[in-house]
Amino acid sequence: MESPAISFDPNPSIGALQIGVLISSILFGLTTMQTYLYYTRFPEDPRKLKALVVFVWSCELALVVCSADTLYRYTILDYGHPERLLQRTPASLEAAVFFCGIIAASVQSFFSHRIYSLSKTLYIPLLTWTLSVLRLLASTTAFVSGLLMVDFVSYEAQWGWLGISLWSVSTANDFIIAATLVFLLIRQRRNAQKTTAALVDRLIAWTIETGTATSAFGIATLVCYLTMAGNFIWIALFITGARLFSNSLLASLNSRFALRALNEASVPFSTPVINVSTTRRSNANGISLTEMSRSTQWEDERRQWDVLTGAIKDTSETRAAQQ
Repeated sequence: MESPAISFDPNPSIGALQIGVLISSILFGLTTMQTYLYYTRFPEDPRKLKALVVFVWSCELALVVCSADTLYRYTILDYGHPERLLQRTPASLEAAVFFCGIIAASVQSFFSHRIYSLSKTLYIPLLTWTLSVLRLLASTTAFVSGLLMVDFVSYEAQWGWLGISLWSVSTANDFIIAATLVFLLIRQRRNAQKTTAALVDRLIAWTIETGTATSAFGIATLVCYLTMAGNFIWIALFITGARLFSNSLLASLNSRFALRALNEASVPFSTPVINVSTTRRSNANGISLTEMSRSTQWEDERRQWDVLTGAIKDTSETRAAQQ
Protein backbone atom coordinates (compact mmCIF):
# COMPACT_ATOMS: atom_id res chain seq x y z
CA MET A 1 0.00 0.00 0.00
CA GLU A 2 1.44 3.36 -1.04
CA SER A 3 1.89 6.04 1.59
CA PRO A 4 -0.22 9.16 1.07
CA ALA A 5 1.59 12.06 -0.56
CA ILE A 6 2.27 15.00 1.65
CA SER A 7 1.63 18.37 0.03
CA PHE A 8 4.63 20.40 1.00
CA ASP A 9 6.49 23.02 -1.02
CA PRO A 10 9.96 23.61 0.46
CA ASN A 11 10.76 26.56 -1.80
CA PRO A 12 9.17 29.39 0.25
CA SER A 13 10.24 27.86 3.57
CA ILE A 14 13.44 25.82 3.60
CA GLY A 15 14.53 27.19 0.24
CA ALA A 16 14.07 30.81 1.31
CA LEU A 17 15.96 30.14 4.55
CA GLN A 18 18.86 28.54 2.67
CA ILE A 19 19.14 31.49 0.28
CA GLY A 20 18.97 33.94 3.17
CA VAL A 21 21.70 32.15 5.13
CA LEU A 22 23.88 31.93 2.01
CA ILE A 23 23.58 35.64 1.22
CA SER A 24 24.07 36.46 4.89
CA SER A 25 27.29 34.42 4.97
CA ILE A 26 28.61 36.21 1.89
CA LEU A 27 27.90 39.57 3.49
CA PHE A 28 29.65 38.39 6.64
CA GLY A 29 32.72 37.76 4.52
CA LEU A 30 32.52 41.36 3.30
CA THR A 31 32.15 42.52 6.90
CA THR A 32 35.24 40.57 7.92
CA MET A 33 37.24 42.03 5.04
CA GLN A 34 36.11 45.56 5.90
CA THR A 35 36.99 44.98 9.55
CA TYR A 36 40.51 43.90 8.58
CA LEU A 37 40.91 46.94 6.31
CA TYR A 38 39.70 49.22 9.07
CA TYR A 39 42.26 48.01 11.60
CA THR A 40 45.12 48.15 9.12
CA ARG A 41 44.27 51.61 7.78
CA PHE A 42 43.19 53.45 10.92
CA PRO A 43 45.29 52.31 13.89
CA GLU A 44 45.08 55.83 15.36
CA ASP A 45 41.30 55.76 15.84
CA PRO A 46 39.90 56.05 19.40
CA ARG A 47 39.75 52.84 21.41
CA LYS A 48 36.00 53.16 21.90
CA LEU A 49 35.47 53.13 18.15
CA LYS A 50 37.74 50.12 17.73
CA ALA A 51 35.86 48.35 20.52
CA LEU A 52 32.57 49.06 18.74
CA VAL A 53 33.88 47.51 15.53
CA VAL A 54 35.08 44.40 17.39
CA PHE A 55 31.76 44.13 19.22
CA VAL A 56 29.70 44.40 16.03
CA TRP A 57 31.90 41.86 14.24
CA SER A 58 31.60 39.45 17.20
CA CYS A 59 27.82 39.73 17.07
CA GLU A 60 27.99 39.09 13.33
CA LEU A 61 30.02 35.94 13.96
CA ALA A 62 27.48 34.77 16.54
CA LEU A 63 24.71 35.47 14.01
CA VAL A 64 26.47 33.27 11.43
CA VAL A 65 26.69 30.41 13.93
CA CYS A 66 23.04 30.76 14.96
CA SER A 67 21.84 30.94 11.35
CA ALA A 68 23.86 27.87 10.38
CA ASP A 69 22.53 25.91 13.36
CA THR A 70 18.94 26.86 12.46
CA LEU A 71 19.45 25.76 8.86
CA TYR A 72 21.03 22.47 9.97
CA ARG A 73 18.13 21.65 12.29
CA TYR A 74 15.49 22.37 9.69
CA THR A 75 17.22 20.60 6.79
CA ILE A 76 18.98 17.69 8.53
CA LEU A 77 17.58 16.95 11.98
CA ASP A 78 13.98 17.60 10.89
CA TYR A 79 14.39 16.13 7.42
CA GLY A 80 11.20 14.45 6.25
CA HIS A 81 9.08 16.15 8.94
CA PRO A 82 7.69 19.37 7.45
CA GLU A 83 5.07 19.55 10.20
CA ARG A 84 7.84 20.54 12.62
CA LEU A 85 8.15 23.88 10.86
CA LEU A 86 5.01 25.00 12.69
CA GLN A 87 6.18 23.71 16.07
CA ARG A 88 8.71 25.38 18.35
CA THR A 89 11.39 27.26 16.48
CA PRO A 90 15.02 26.39 17.31
CA ALA A 91 16.61 28.36 20.13
CA SER A 92 19.36 29.34 17.70
CA LEU A 93 16.80 31.21 15.57
CA GLU A 94 15.62 33.15 18.60
CA ALA A 95 19.25 33.94 19.45
CA ALA A 96 19.72 35.17 15.88
CA VAL A 97 16.85 37.61 16.39
CA PHE A 98 18.56 38.88 19.54
CA PHE A 99 21.93 39.40 17.84
CA CYS A 100 20.23 41.15 14.92
CA GLY A 101 18.73 43.57 17.41
CA ILE A 102 22.09 44.23 19.07
CA ILE A 103 23.80 44.90 15.73
CA ALA A 104 21.07 47.24 14.49
CA ALA A 105 20.89 49.17 17.78
CA SER A 106 24.69 49.53 17.95
CA VAL A 107 25.00 50.87 14.41
CA GLN A 108 22.03 53.20 14.78
CA SER A 109 23.53 54.54 18.02
CA PHE A 110 26.81 55.19 16.20
CA PHE A 111 25.09 57.22 13.50
CA SER A 112 23.08 59.03 16.18
CA HIS A 113 26.39 60.06 17.76
CA ARG A 114 27.52 61.19 14.34
CA ILE A 115 24.43 63.41 14.11
CA TYR A 116 25.31 64.93 17.46
CA SER A 117 28.90 65.55 16.36
CA LEU A 118 27.71 67.46 13.30
CA SER A 119 24.72 69.30 14.76
CA LYS A 120 25.89 70.00 18.35
CA THR A 121 22.28 69.55 19.48
CA LEU A 122 20.59 66.68 21.31
CA TYR A 123 17.05 66.88 19.96
CA ILE A 124 17.27 64.42 17.07
CA PRO A 125 20.06 62.27 18.59
CA LEU A 126 17.92 61.69 21.69
CA LEU A 127 15.02 60.65 19.45
CA THR A 128 17.12 58.23 17.42
CA TRP A 129 18.85 56.86 20.51
CA THR A 130 15.44 56.25 22.08
CA LEU A 131 14.22 54.43 18.97
CA SER A 132 17.40 52.33 18.99
CA VAL A 133 16.78 51.32 22.61
CA LEU A 134 13.16 50.46 21.79
CA ARG A 135 14.35 48.34 18.90
CA LEU A 136 16.76 46.49 21.18
CA LEU A 137 14.07 45.98 23.82
CA ALA A 138 11.72 44.58 21.19
CA SER A 139 14.39 42.14 20.00
CA THR A 140 15.13 41.07 23.57
CA THR A 141 11.43 40.52 24.25
CA ALA A 142 11.10 38.48 21.05
CA PHE A 143 14.11 36.41 22.10
CA VAL A 144 12.78 35.62 25.58
CA SER A 145 9.20 34.97 24.44
CA GLY A 146 10.48 32.77 21.61
CA LEU A 147 12.35 30.56 24.06
CA LEU A 148 9.06 30.03 25.93
CA MET A 149 7.15 29.28 22.73
CA VAL A 150 4.79 26.30 22.65
CA ASP A 151 4.18 26.33 18.91
CA PHE A 152 4.68 28.90 16.18
CA VAL A 153 0.98 29.38 15.38
CA SER A 154 -0.02 30.35 18.91
CA TYR A 155 3.13 32.43 19.30
CA GLU A 156 2.35 34.42 16.17
CA ALA A 157 -1.21 35.03 17.34
CA GLN A 158 0.03 36.37 20.68
CA TRP A 159 3.24 38.17 19.73
CA GLY A 160 2.74 39.03 16.07
CA TRP A 161 2.39 42.71 16.93
CA LEU A 162 5.89 42.69 18.36
CA GLY A 163 7.51 41.93 15.03
CA ILE A 164 5.44 44.63 13.34
CA SER A 165 6.50 47.16 15.98
CA LEU A 166 10.15 46.10 15.75
CA TRP A 167 10.48 46.59 12.00
CA SER A 168 8.36 49.75 12.01
CA VAL A 169 10.52 51.41 14.68
CA SER A 170 13.76 50.30 13.03
CA THR A 171 12.71 51.49 9.56
CA ALA A 172 11.53 54.85 10.90
CA ASN A 173 14.80 55.28 12.79
CA ASP A 174 16.87 54.48 9.69
CA PHE A 175 14.92 57.04 7.68
CA ILE A 176 15.30 59.75 10.35
CA ILE A 177 19.04 59.10 10.68
CA ALA A 178 19.66 59.13 6.92
CA ALA A 179 17.55 62.24 6.31
CA THR A 180 19.19 64.13 9.18
CA LEU A 181 22.71 63.23 8.09
CA VAL A 182 22.00 64.30 4.53
CA PHE A 183 20.63 67.63 5.77
CA LEU A 184 23.67 68.24 8.00
CA LEU A 185 26.11 67.29 5.25
CA ILE A 186 24.38 69.64 2.83
CA ARG A 187 24.72 72.39 5.41
CA GLN A 188 28.42 71.58 5.75
CA ARG A 189 28.75 71.72 1.96
CA ARG A 190 27.60 75.33 1.79
CA ASN A 191 30.68 76.50 3.68
CA ALA A 192 33.10 74.15 1.92
CA GLN A 193 35.54 74.88 -0.86
CA LYS A 194 35.11 73.43 -4.34
CA THR A 195 37.25 70.33 -3.81
CA THR A 196 35.84 69.76 -0.34
CA ALA A 197 32.28 70.13 -1.63
CA ALA A 198 32.88 67.33 -4.13
CA LEU A 199 33.92 65.01 -1.32
CA VAL A 200 30.92 66.01 0.78
CA ASP A 201 28.74 65.11 -2.21
CA ARG A 202 30.31 61.66 -2.13
CA LEU A 203 29.48 61.35 1.58
CA ILE A 204 25.91 62.43 0.90
CA ALA A 205 25.55 59.78 -1.81
CA TRP A 206 26.92 57.05 0.48
CA THR A 207 24.61 58.14 3.29
CA ILE A 208 21.58 57.94 1.03
CA GLU A 209 22.63 54.54 -0.30
CA THR A 210 23.22 52.94 3.11
CA GLY A 211 20.14 54.53 4.68
CA THR A 212 17.95 53.50 1.76
CA ALA A 213 19.26 49.91 1.84
CA THR A 214 18.50 49.32 5.52
CA SER A 215 15.13 51.09 5.31
CA ALA A 216 14.14 49.15 2.18
CA PHE A 217 15.03 45.82 3.80
CA GLY A 218 13.03 46.77 6.89
CA ILE A 219 9.98 47.62 4.81
CA ALA A 220 10.37 44.45 2.69
CA THR A 221 10.63 42.30 5.82
CA LEU A 222 7.54 43.90 7.31
CA VAL A 223 5.54 43.45 4.08
CA CYS A 224 6.56 39.80 3.73
CA TYR A 225 5.73 39.14 7.37
CA LEU A 226 2.24 40.62 6.98
CA THR A 227 1.42 39.04 3.62
CA MET A 228 3.41 35.77 3.71
CA ALA A 229 3.56 34.81 7.36
CA GLY A 230 3.28 31.10 6.53
CA ASN A 231 6.74 30.90 4.98
CA PHE A 232 10.33 31.85 5.86
CA ILE A 233 10.91 34.62 3.34
CA TRP A 234 10.65 37.26 6.05
CA ILE A 235 13.16 35.34 8.17
CA ALA A 236 15.63 35.30 5.28
CA LEU A 237 15.23 39.05 4.79
CA PHE A 238 15.54 39.68 8.52
CA ILE A 239 18.82 37.77 8.80
CA THR A 240 20.24 39.42 5.68
CA GLY A 241 19.19 42.91 6.79
CA ALA A 242 21.40 42.71 9.87
CA ARG A 243 24.46 42.45 7.62
CA LEU A 244 23.57 45.73 5.97
CA PHE A 245 23.84 47.54 9.30
CA SER A 246 27.35 46.33 10.05
CA ASN A 247 28.51 46.91 6.48
CA SER A 248 27.12 50.45 6.53
CA LEU A 249 29.08 51.15 9.73
CA LEU A 250 32.36 49.84 8.33
CA ALA A 251 31.77 51.44 4.93
CA SER A 252 31.34 54.79 6.65
CA LEU A 253 34.58 54.38 8.61
CA ASN A 254 36.61 52.99 5.70
CA SER A 255 35.32 55.66 3.33
CA ARG A 256 37.86 58.02 4.91
CA PHE A 257 40.62 56.22 3.05
CA ALA A 258 39.07 56.92 -0.35
CA LEU A 259 38.10 60.46 0.64
CA ARG A 260 41.63 61.27 1.80
CA ALA A 261 43.07 59.83 -1.40
CA LEU A 262 40.72 61.95 -3.51
CA ASN A 263 41.46 65.00 -1.40
CA GLU A 264 45.23 64.62 -1.63
CA ALA A 265 44.98 64.02 -5.38
CA SER A 266 43.07 67.27 -5.79
CA VAL A 267 45.35 69.41 -3.56
CA PRO A 268 48.15 69.97 -6.12
CA PHE A 269 45.63 71.36 -8.62
CA SER A 270 43.98 73.63 -6.09
CA THR A 271 47.05 74.89 -4.23
CA PRO A 272 47.35 78.68 -4.64
CA VAL A 273 50.50 80.33 -6.01
CA ILE A 274 53.02 81.00 -3.23
CA ASN A 275 55.54 83.83 -3.08
CA VAL A 276 59.09 82.64 -3.81
CA SER A 277 60.48 84.55 -0.86
CA THR A 278 58.06 82.75 1.40
CA THR A 279 59.09 79.32 0.20
CA ARG A 280 62.76 80.11 0.88
CA ARG A 281 62.17 80.86 4.53
CA SER A 282 62.71 77.93 6.84
CA ASN A 283 62.54 77.19 10.50
CA ALA A 284 65.43 76.08 12.67
CA ASN A 285 65.05 72.46 11.59
CA GLY A 286 65.33 73.33 7.90
CA ILE A 287 61.64 72.63 7.12
CA SER A 288 60.13 75.26 4.85
CA LEU A 289 57.17 77.23 6.15
CA THR A 290 55.25 76.27 3.03
CA GLU A 291 55.67 72.56 3.79
CA MET A 292 54.61 73.15 7.39
CA SER A 293 51.53 75.07 6.25
CA ARG A 294 50.60 72.42 3.72
CA SER A 295 51.11 69.66 6.27
CA THR A 296 48.93 71.52 8.76
CA GLN A 297 46.28 72.04 6.10
CA TRP A 298 46.19 68.34 5.24
CA GLU A 299 46.02 67.44 8.93
CA ASP A 300 43.07 69.80 9.39
CA GLU A 301 41.31 68.29 6.38
CA ARG A 302 42.00 64.82 7.73
CA ARG A 303 40.38 65.75 11.04
CA GLN A 304 37.48 67.30 9.16
CA TRP A 305 36.76 64.03 7.34
CA ASP A 306 37.05 62.11 10.59
CA VAL A 307 34.36 64.36 12.06
CA LEU A 308 32.11 64.06 9.01
CA THR A 309 32.37 60.27 8.97
CA GLY A 310 31.91 59.95 12.73
CA ALA A 311 35.41 58.71 13.60
CA ILE A 312 35.98 61.56 16.07
CA LYS A 313 33.56 63.84 17.84
CA ASP A 314 34.90 67.30 17.12
CA THR A 315 38.05 68.77 15.61
CA SER A 316 38.54 71.33 18.36
CA GLU A 317 38.17 68.68 21.05
CA THR A 318 40.71 66.46 19.30
CA ARG A 319 43.24 69.30 19.10
CA ALA A 320 42.79 70.10 22.78
CA ALA A 321 43.31 66.46 23.69
CA GLN A 322 46.45 66.23 21.59
CA GLN A 323 47.90 69.42 23.10
